[in-house]
Amino acid sequence: MTIARRGVCLVIAAPSGAGKSSITRALLAEDQTLLLSVSVTTRAPRAGEVEGEHYYFRSAEEFAAMVARGELLEWAQVFGRGYGTPRAPVEAALARGQDVLFDIDWQGFRKLRAALPGDVVGLFVLPPSLAELEARLRSRGADGEAEIARRMDAARDEMSHAPEFDHVLVNRDFAHSVAAARAVLAAARLATHRLTGLGGFLAELHAG
Repeated sequence: MTIARRGVCLVIAAPSGAGKSSITRALLAEDQTLLLSVSVTTRAPRAGEVEGEHYYFRSAEEFAAMVARGELLEWAQVFGRGYGTPRAPVEAALARGQDVLFDIDWQGFRKLRAALPGDVVGLFVLPPSLAELEARLRSRGADGEAEIARRMDAARDEMSHAPEFDHVLVNRDFAHSVAAARAVLAAARLATHRLTGLGGFLAELHAG
């Protein structure tokens, strides 16, 4: 016998370079039942990005129309570009007991939790130090000094919102960080308020 449950939204947020995307990819590779939320964005596709897999690419006008119609659970302007989470696929997944993983920032987390109270668990990933974060950004090799400085300023602002999240981890060791994220998801799945079939399961136990 299994206990029917409502799905959970796991939000993993972090400043650029802290390792959020790598942790997210590891969780998805380990758990085929976990669904990655695909965001809508007004930015242009990058090389190799696929519509509906990496993002839903929309014009600024189309994005504004989606906001006006209430079709986004959360949305924000980041570096002059619109990003948002489509409402319908997330609500459908939660209803059928499927968990959804979000790679969004603190603004998105705050708005998503307001839109889906009780369904959202937040994990914030911190770098071991600012020096290590800057070194990771520089190792990418594509950004100039001005861009790195801008990203470091943005990182400081983002990290100031870490206390708003349910869980915080410092990404010193990748394997440990993935295990910690996995544990957060496992605990969220077992939350009593999410177990919609608990009453029926207990009735079956008593009947047996």
